[in-house]
Amino acid sequence: MNSSEDFIQSEIDIEKTGAPPGTIIYSGEARNERVKISLIEYSETEFIEKDFYDLSECMLHVDPNMVKWINVDGIHKVELIEAIGKKYNIHPLTLEDIANTAQRPKFEDYDNYVVAIMKMIYYDTALRSEQLSVILMDGMVISFQEVHGGDAFDLIRNRLRTGKGRIRKMKADYLAYALIDAVVDCYFSILEKIGDKIETIEEDLIANPSKETMHELHSMKREMIFLRKSVWPIRELISNLERSETELITPSTDIYLRDLHDHSVRVIDTVETYRDLLSGMMDIYLSSVSNKMNEIMKVLTIITTIFVPVTFIAGVYGMNFENMPELHSKWGYAITWGVMLTIIISLLVYFKKKKWLS
Repeated sequence: MNSSEDFIQSEIDIEKTGAPPGTIIYSGEARNERVKISLIEYSETEFIEKDFYDLSECMLHVDPNMVKWINVDGIHKVELIEAIGKKYNIHPLTLEDIANTAQRPKFEDYDNYVVAIMKMIYYDTALRSEQLSVILMDGMVISFQEVHGGDAFDLIRNRLRTGKGRIRKMKADYLAYALIDAVVDCYFSILEKIGDKIETIEEDLIANPSKETMHELHSMKREMIFLRKSVWPIRELISNLERSETELITPSTDIYLRDLHDHSVRVIDTVETYRDLLSGMMDIYLSSVSNKMNEIMKVLTIITTIFVPVTFIAGVYGMNFENMPELHSKWGYAITWGVMLTIIISLLVYFKKKKWLS
């Protein structure tokens, strides 16, 4: 979260202070675009897909005899969220969580539905995330996304359109599983990109550590903290979904939920591995800088050691006293230079023998 997002969130927290439970307050960035409602209805032999910008018009096309997926692109219109809640008897606390973009990922089980709230994460030059809520009801899935645009659900839509796989043969619970699975699979692709970036930083760190490398390491550590905060609760979410006693989830879907739980564990393990790698790379950077400083100090110390005796000799014979023994000697100047060069060469040979010079 940057400073502007922190400010917005603090303003929302102040606004919510004292408000009764279930008060729907949108806590994300200010948006003005129209909210799109996508309706997909399907059976094994039929498929219908339509987009709407009005909830009442969308409800006119809902077929009770088909599996339905209603996807809402945009949660900034709290009136629409409230209207959907009244239409399908969704608890006000759930509606409050849907509109709260800072909501921690979680799973909740109600009488007529179950809800999973998580983060859908993207990665281009930096990590970005959006709030995602998936509600499973009898024969229907309702999903709420924070923003418009391409997302992890495009593959699911294509599978529904083409009828590939088992998704159109299964019930709504399998669709809910497929949506959550698509989000978790998206985490893997993000971790792959982060892994490539970590390798690049590691190469720069070994070849030529610089302040830019340090800044990149700090940036990556912040991103990993954010990623860990987003994906760590997913394991608990899926575990609760798997253990839920709701009749909305059929036994045939349980095996897929167990596989999804394994995927979430792998994601978390990878995140922890990358965090440890970045911490180790930070130590390597500090060690490299320290070693470079030690090398500089070694060179300066050797130079100082060589010139101290030479400076002493030059100082003694630079005092210009009248009665100095070698002051009027014909070979005094040459002898002095000879002695100084002998000292310098002797010290260099000694340092080389001790392997203090590389």
